[in-house]
Amino acid sequence: MINLMTNDAKIAAGRKAVEWIENGMIVGLGSGSTSECFIHSLVEECKKGLRIKAVSSSRNSTDLAKKGGIEVLDINSVPRIDITVDGADEIDPKKRMIKGGGGAHVREKILASSSNEMIVIVDETKLVSSLGKGKLPVEILFFGSPATRMKIEQLGFQGKWRLNNDGTFFITENGNLLFDIHFLSPPLSPEEIEIQIRQIPGVIDTGFFFNLAGRVIVGYPDGKTEIR
Repeated sequence: MINLMTNDAKIAAGRKAVEWIENGMIVGLGSGSTSECFIHSLVEECKKGLRIKAVSSSRNSTDLAKKGGIEVLDINSVPRIDITVDGADEIDPKKRMIKGGGGAHVREKILASSSNEMIVIVDETKLVSSLGKGKLPVEILFFGSPATRMKIEQLGFQGKWRLNNDGTFFITENGNLLFDIHFLSPPLSPEEIEIQIRQIPGVIDTGFFFNLAGRVIVGYPDGKTEIR
């Protein structure tokens, strides 16, 4: 029952986000279940006559958009994106986020930072008072990855490699590994942790997103939405 209610909330947020999409826009597509709800709504509007093009952060989002008839461009041919719509694993009152549950956060961050605005769509379960209640994904090059992990742990952060169900390493959209950090308690200064971790050779990026979120659309199970 809870999952069905959460899904209704995601659908509501995705539908609301489409209201900001205009003809001629290049739209960045995020990844994950909430972003998929937005893409479904976007496809519906395009079938009614909305004319847009898209760039995508993951193969799944690309396939979903193409199946719906949306033209998906190569990101390397697009210097600027009008709007990116994406979800979040956690978002706090300062609109700081943790993303990467699906392993596409590096590409998602590139899309968001290349956009005039990032619209974040979430259900109310993703709202937190402090970041770090869940995992923080860190994307790491396979080359020298044990040493990179050791350096992260020497900073005092504990975690584990993300694995697939069959026990093999989870591979990101960029062909790298993911090390999921689990905090004992929410960190007081996520920004400082971001700087510390990103200075380690072999670290590509973390799932922290700062100063990127514009409007935040919160969806609720009854179909209502709130704009923050």
